[in-house]
Amino acid sequence: MKSILITGANGFIGNFLVKAALEKGYQVTAGIRPTSDLSNLKGLPINYLVMNLSDKASIAEALMQYVTKNGYFDFIIHNAGITNSIRKQEFNKVNYQYTKNLVNVLIDCQCVPEKFVYISSLSSYGPLHEESLQPIRESDLPKPATQYGKSKLKAEQFLASKPEFPYLIFRPTGVYGPYEKDYLMMYKMINRNIETYIGSSSQILTFIYVKDLAQLIMKALDSSISRKSYFVTDGNHYTALEFSNIIKTILEKKTIRVVFPRPIALAIAFVLEKISWIRGNTPALNTEKMKEISRRHYLCDSSPIFNDFTFRPDYDLKDGLEETITWYKQENWL
Repeated sequence: MKSILITGANGFIGNFLVKAALEKGYQVTAGIRPTSDLSNLKGLPINYLVMNLSDKASIAEALMQYVTKNGYFDFIIHNAGITNSIRKQEFNKVNYQYTKNLVNVLIDCQCVPEKFVYISSLSSYGPLHEESLQPIRESDLPKPATQYGKSKLKAEQFLASKPEFPYLIFRPTGVYGPYEKDYLMMYKMINRNIETYIGSSSQILTFIYVKDLAQLIMKALDSSISRKSYFVTDGNHYTALEFSNIIKTILEKKTIRVVFPRPIALAIAFVLEKISWIRGNTPALNTEKMKEISRRHYLCDSSPIFNDFTFRPDYDLKDGLEETITWYKQENWL
């Protein structure tokens, strides 16, 4: 039985990676923090590895104790990270430095797996081709606009700098599905008969359902491919208006449409950010997020995942949203 370590296993994407790996018959270990909420993993037949990724010595001690008892990991999926914070230095620390710490420990302790999958983001390339609306490609020069994107790019570049290290990098676009909370805000607004946009309803969006993303990663583990990176979508694109219309159809709602000009939305984000500094939390809408959600398009060339891994998504956007919204209703999130 192949063994796999999944960091960030208790989060939105991590939860589905764990379930997909169990379905493949892997011996699954969840890499978690000492303070991680494990409610999403309750009842699953998995092991746990508690690691403090901020400290190399602590990682090495925890890893070697586990390996001595259970053996080496065949695969590692590094999914841990942060996507939202008003403390901009946190992105670099968690998304880049922690990744660097983990990889260096794996090399130093001679625990390099057959394959190391890094879950990155389209944000690592930034809002390219905003005028021509051409898809972003691997050959483009990355120009991330946010601290989040910059931290992800640094982690990617670090992996590529390690000779012979067997990495694969995946950059998903809009990942949606059960447990996800950012798009949930939009569903709630539409459920209250309000349909909002920032800048324009013609913004071009791309998506990947979380279960399809997890299945793609499982296919990648089975492949002989390494030291490559990929953009991940379901192969389709939609306008923001089309996205809203699908949600309205599923929820059977009529709405009032409100389009916020970018300067007004940015001002609102700035105020919310300042209030959150006082309260000690992170608002869903902040100045960093505004740099992402106000971009004109999320088009990228994801054809290599279809060619290299014979990937075919099981869900289109309508099917994925129907399953997601049904889950939210069942769990009283919506």
